[in-house]
Amino acid sequence: MTAQTRADGSLRHLLTLEGLSSRELTQLLDRAQEYVRPPGARAPVSRALAGVTVANLFTEPSTRTRVSFELAAKRLGAEVVNLELQLSSRVKGESMLDTIFTLEALHVDAFVIRDAEAGVPGLVAAHVAPHVSVLSAGEGSAAHPTQGLLDALTIRQRKHRFDGLVVAIVGDIRHSRVARSACHALTTLGVAELRVVGPASLLPGDDEFRGCVRHTDIEAGLRDADVVMMLRIQRERMEGEAQLDGAAYFDSFGLTAARLRLAKPDAIILHPQPMNRGVEIASDVADGPQSAIRDQVRNGVAVRMAVLATVVRTGDST
Repeated sequence: MTAQTRADGSLRHLLTLEGLSSRELTQLLDRAQEYVRPPGARAPVSRALAGVTVANLFTEPSTRTRVSFELAAKRLGAEVVNLELQLSSRVKGESMLDTIFTLEALHVDAFVIRDAEAGVPGLVAAHVAPHVSVLSAGEGSAAHPTQGLLDALTIRQRKHRFDGLVVAIVGDIRHSRVARSACHALTTLGVAELRVVGPASLLPGDDEFRGCVRHTDIEAGLRDADVVMMLRIQRERMEGEAQLDGAAYFDSFGLTAARLRLAKPDAIILHPQPMNRGVEIASDVADGPQSAIRDQVRNGVAVRMAVLATVVRTGDST
């Protein structure tokens, strides 16, 4: 794995939450909270990254992540370049590294990369110039670190702690980069119990999610949970596996109001989106009073501002 820190110990890249300490995670969450504004308030604006250029390189479709990274960089005063690489020279045979080196020559200081193949952000981070930073915006089913941070921030805002919490992650765990990053963050931050819940075919191998409690029965998985994180079925990553019937899946693993009542009365609901309503979650639950899904979206910009402000060196810094 490519080192994420500089020689002085400061964070240079953000490729994964695995290996970050509780102190490092908490510092990122604290910084993100400084950028959070209530609905209707003016968005925070800073000149912290004035003169910096950030390139968003996405080879997978994205709405929330790409837009929130763009807004985060612009609100910090950076210049932003957005590239959908399937429409660029990569289609003509240019490698990812060729593209990176071209953009480096144009004075790009930070790359935000989403790729369907695991390992691409790390590959880029291993080859960029010493002053350049790389942030993963999601890679294959391996990691989505800023999503993990915004999930943790949302939980902390609503529950004011991590210790003692029971968190249930429900759905397609096996193919989910969201679940992996949430697991890394929440176990490090000290939740009492982390459960992974889903059909046996969608649970990960025994070598992953160690320390998590596994359930193939949603009622057992939800019982007395403080946080319920529902995951989208990752159809695009199933690679020829038998496709699940949406109605049948909802009958067995969809989050309904009745099932939610098995969790704690003040349990909150998370979902990384996009949601398949009526497949993994009922609309009345997604839009109900226990839902923190819109908070997650709002927190996404704050988290990405915090990460960019933390990793990118400005001025004469190296």
